[in-house]
Amino acid sequence: MPAFDRREEVRFASGRTTCAAWHYPGSDGGCVIMAGGTSVTKEPATDQFAARFNDAGLAVLAFDHRRFGESGGTPRQIVRLDEQVADWHAAIEYAAGLPDVDPDRIAVWGFSLAGGHVFRVAADHPRLACAIAQTPLVDGPAVAPHALRAMTPLALLRLLGRGVADTLGGLAGRPPLLVPTAGPRGAVASLTTSDAMDGDRALDPDGRHTNWERTVAARIALQIGGYRPGRHAARIRCPLLVVVCDQDESALPGPAVRWARNAPRSEVVHLPGRHYAPFLESHEQAVEAQLAFLHQHLDPRAHG
Repeated sequence: MPAFDRREEVRFASGRTTCAAWHYPGSDGGCVIMAGGTSVTKEPATDQFAARFNDAGLAVLAFDHRRFGESGGTPRQIVRLDEQVADWHAAIEYAAGLPDVDPDRIAVWGFSLAGGHVFRVAADHPRLACAIAQTPLVDGPAVAPHALRAMTPLALLRLLGRGVADTLGGLAGRPPLLVPTAGPRGAVASLTTSDAMDGDRALDPDGRHTNWERTVAARIALQIGGYRPGRHAARIRCPLLVVVCDQDESALPGPAVRWARNAPRSEVVHLPGRHYAPFLESHEQAVEAQLAFLHQHLDPRAHG
């Protein structure tokens, strides 16, 4: 039976609402918890990898962060970083109670912004068996200047103005001011690096994910530059696999490689290509490296 036919819709409590997730039942007790970055919902973010992990016998719990996709929480399309990290904690607690999951054999997997969250989550959960951060955003101060240079001066001014207006409007209880998650240079969008527009063909090549809203509240422009989850690397006790793409223009490979060195049990895999290459031309290399890592650290013999 194909993995997508095996999966079931579930929900788990997080904060004052619930997160929607796909649970792919596994056969050997290992489990991978997965989520995507910024506004990327669970299907485009994880389907390509989750199916392969599940076909290898692993359970998967792929979820939407609060305020996105099918999860609860209002207002919508707002990234609240601490909230999203709390969603990961809730997902780990939920997965540990699933009948097909060994609580000592849980891994976390995230890409882009969620890959940065993986650093924080793994640092806070020493019981995790292992963690995978794919093209992670780990150092906002290091990445932001590059992202800003990819914007035209007028687009940058308009984005920052909208970010301020959105922040103030939120304090006054007004609906969020949304911008596209990605756009071409000159657009007023959250990200306009040269590989930002690869997302659609990487994550939704057939146009199947019609409910995926590709927008985010503009206040994110004032947040990401200060987000530095890589600083938690030294506290990560479980094995950590960091997958970087050498031509990544969105998250940049250098900061991820540097911060990974601080994690006591880290490995770095370099892939050719840009930010979304693990979903495109480097997909098989990414899957093979990640499955080998998961099999090594989720093997029941390693936890006997």
